[in-house]
Amino acid sequence: MDSTGTCWQDSPHGYGVVSRCLHWGMATLFAWQFVGAVLHAWDREAAVTRWFWSSHGSLGVMLLVLALLRGIWGLANSRRRPPADPNIWGRLSSAGHLALYALMVIVPFVAMLRTYGRGKGFAVFGVPVLEASGQEIPSLMAVGNALHGWTGWLMLALIAGHVAMVAVHQYVWRDGVAGRMLRRR
Repeated sequence: MDSTGTCWQDSPHGYGVVSRCLHWGMATLFAWQFVGAVLHAWDREAAVTRWFWSSHGSLGVMLLVLALLRGIWGLANSRRRPPADPNIWGRLSSAGHLALYALMVIVPFVAMLRTYGRGKGFAVFGVPVLEASGQEIPSLMAVGNALHGWTGWLMLALIAGHVAMVAVHQYVWRDGVAGRMLRRR
């Protein structure tokens, strides 16, 4: 527990249960999404690819909602969270996290624009969200086609950098930063 007596909220010493559940739950869903995307780029017709890919759109919407909730939760806890280092590494870390949050919203949003532009409708886990209009909107499809793929791969690169820096903190600098998200300190 932190000084306020609750383990749900963040503290200057570590992230609370809500932040950690959102972080690790989303990490799991992103892993699923990127495995599916790599398989889709490799062989779209393979059974395993179709199995992973069948949930891609629904999980993308779920990740968008979770990213927005995570952003709201982060803002609500901003004064309680562990402080960023004032050095260049801390500023780079803050910029990297901000870029990740932006991409967590941009990537699914442009995919939804493309889907809407196709006029075919869209269901999330079988629940209709967008009714089929039957009318294509080429400009919306163009935005989605131009941005969704490469911003998704950019997000994967930033996630890989994030994981690499966690390893540096844990095994090179041994500064305990990784423990903030792994467990309460």
